[in-house]
Amino acid sequence: MEVALALGAALLFSLGTVLQQQVAETASEEEARGAGFLVRLARRPRWLAGIAADGLGFVCQAAALAAGRLVVVQPLLATSVVFSLPIGAKLGHRGVGKRELTAAFAVTGGLAAFLVLANPGGGRDDATNAAWFVSFGVAALLCGPLVLAARGRAPALRAALVGSAAGILFGLSAALTKATVDQLDEGILHVFATWHLYGLLAVGYAGMTLSQIALQTGILAPAIATFSILDALTSVVLGITLFQESLRDDPLGIVIDGGALAVMFVGLFVLAGAEGARQKPDSLTDK
Repeated sequence: MEVALALGAALLFSLGTVLQQQVAETASEEEARGAGFLVRLARRPRWLAGIAADGLGFVCQAAALAAGRLVVVQPLLATSVVFSLPIGAKLGHRGVGKRELTAAFAVTGGLAAFLVLANPGGGRDDATNAAWFVSFGVAALLCGPLVLAARGRAPALRAALVGSAAGILFGLSAALTKATVDQLDEGILHVFATWHLYGLLAVGYAGMTLSQIALQTGILAPAIATFSILDALTSVVLGITLFQESLRDDPLGIVIDGGALAVMFVGLFVLAGAEGARQKPDSLTDK
């Protein structure tokens, strides 16, 4: 059940991302750094349609996380790489090269191999507050430098750097989502009485903002690739450390899992360089 829900979420997220990217890329880099960037984007019907698709995707993701493990659900969402490229090509009336598609399948195949061979098991509903505090701190230490390093860079590199930061926050959001939906067993009022929901809203908003900044570059491939990979890897780490979900840890398993990860990173590298920058209007007001 969680596999079908996760794949449905990936399809909806990919549609939402493509629609949002088509609007976000019409903004300048200065507009993307402005405090009211999301407010300006929300004036565009196409962007709101993308948000609606994301909302439906989140419902599927939350249901999948309630039914399954974090280390299973989130890697499956990396199939959004495969979905997004043809959807983006169709809606943008442009082609997708064989190299780009091959790389996308390599990323997804590597993730699938990692998921199957890792043999995930175990798990608990929540983590200690101390463990959550450490997770927030590490995420901030990783995301801050990535965002700062992206300033003034070429569009493809900027998309990859900011997309990496967004992916880390997406993984943290997924962990908070799992902790939140698992609390529904104790009643809806209990969910509002704990901090997890509010942490999810804050981290989710930060991740959404960074994702739109990455999409503003107009280069879909590196943004989508980094979203997906860092989301999956962050979720695997958090699933093990926060929720005590286990992976195969024998020497052969570690080597095979490492090979699957290597395939993912090679696919990511190829994707990041496969799609060149396209011309775009100077600002949101131009359309």
